[in-house]
Amino acid sequence: MKHIFLILFFFFLKCIGILAQAPAPAPAPPPPLNVTKILEKAGQCSTFIRLLQNTQQLNEITSQLNNSNNGITMFVPTDNAFLNMKAGTLNSFTDQQKAELIQFHILPTYYSLTQFQTASNPLRTQAGGTTDREFPINITTIGSSVNITTGIVNTSISNTIYTDNQLAIYQVDNVLLPLQFFVPPAPAPAPTPITRKKKAGSSDSSSKQDASSATSLFQGMYKGGIFLFLFSTAFFSSL
Repeated sequence: MKHIFLILFFFFLKCIGILAQAPAPAPAPPPPLNVTKILEKAGQCSTFIRLLQNTQQLNEITSQLNNSNNGITMFVPTDNAFLNMKAGTLNSFTDQQKAELIQFHILPTYYSLTQFQTASNPLRTQAGGTTDREFPINITTIGSSVNITTGIVNTSISNTIYTDNQLAIYQVDNVLLPLQFFVPPAPAPAPTPITRKKKAGSSDSSSKQDASSATSLFQGMYKGGIFLFLFSTAFFSSL
């Protein structure tokens, strides 16, 4: 009986040792960022939130944050910024333009305020590339001030709403309007007329042919004149 007790005791101690050596479970991954809640908490962003949802861009942002290491930078105009737009401007945009407008406020890379000091202009937005017709923006810094230029609008970052080294959301007091929406593209250059090259010797050949034709015509006129003269002489002599 004593031996059985000792065996059970050592077995119990062994189990405790195994449990003590077991690795702790990995911490649960942080929940995905909820951009809507962040903007709602900041306040004065209801128009931008509505556009994010209506254009399906909120899903794009969430997907990029979950599947990319580049991060995202967002410039969010306040509700007053939308109210200060020219009356009817927002409603005049097509659904595609509204989606491009939201994408124009998003950079597909995370930028802290200090990183804007070394950013290379023009910066590519989520709406397109870096040429004048592809929705770029230019960002310059003066001290701690960060200025944004679109070719239509000049504004500055007025507040940092959120930042966590993956997502940066900055407040701006003007809606960033793309140049492409208001300035028609330059007309395409006229096509260059096609000049056919003359075959070698074609000019000389034509000149020779013209000269030959003129000579033949002259000879014909000369022979005809002689024939007419002889005929006239014979006719009048017979009278």
